[in-house]
Amino acid sequence: MRARVTHSSSYSYSAPVLLGPHRFCLKPRGHGFQHLISFALQISPEPSRLYPLVAASGDEILRGRFSGETDQFTVTAISEVETQSAPLLQACLEENEPHLPYPIGRLNGDLMGSLQGWLPNGQHDPAAIDVAQEALMGSDQRALMFLQQLVDIIQDRVKYTQRHIGPAWPAGRTLKERVGSCRDLAMLMVEACRCVGLPARFVSGYHLVEPKPERYDLHAWAEVYLPGAGWRGFDPSGAGIIDDRYITLATSSKPDLTAAITGSFSGPPGVESRFEWSIEAEVLEACAA
Repeated sequence: MRARVTHSSSYSYSAPVLLGPHRFCLKPRGHGFQHLISFALQISPEPSRLYPLVAASGDEILRGRFSGETDQFTVTAISEVETQSAPLLQACLEENEPHLPYPIGRLNGDLMGSLQGWLPNGQHDPAAIDVAQEALMGSDQRALMFLQQLVDIIQDRVKYTQRHIGPAWPAGRTLKERVGSCRDLAMLMVEACRCVGLPARFVSGYHLVEPKPERYDLHAWAEVYLPGAGWRGFDPSGAGIIDDRYITLATSSKPDLTAAITGSFSGPPGVESRFEWSIEAEVLEACAA
């Protein structure tokens, strides 16, 4: 699939403010199963300094610094991306499909951050452990069957709904509420995978669903590292294994590090801010059937 995405964010302030340092995760991934054809970032007021850096995940992010006061702040990212479907997992793994729980000691040390528990004490959420154990039942300890059963359990237990404000919930809260946003379901899957030794990380990006909705939104899903197949995407609030209609922006073992825009401002007491956004996407060329 070849697509053009325009992602606009606008902040207005009730009084002039000083913008602090900002971090932008708006540049689509340019390697693997996704090719970045072009990318332009328009920022007003113009940063006094804007520079790229490569994050621990390998994604390219941008940092900006500002000077002077403003009562308006706008950011527009225009990207043209070409995606392709990944090879079938069964073909990649053949007779080497990982058996679970996967021994941590056999993994590259670089993956350890994607195995850590998500609770403040570094442990796994007991609710995620229970879900992981349930998904293991009947899977014959095979990774692919485990992942499919895990997606089915999450979709059966939690109703997907949009929630634009707040961080991803812990697994226990998502299961107790029985309702969650895409980022809540993604984090539940990430945590459950980690419980059985599969490295997993949080992904932020776009899902260009068909038919086209009235407006697109940012989407979140999980990537799981399968020895022999590498990082592969799974969407527990969608159809499971992702296809070429997903566009990745940023990945991290911690979901807050994938936010499209993070930063701060300072102003007079009582200053108020207002935020508006829009995501427009056009599929220029669909994948061949």
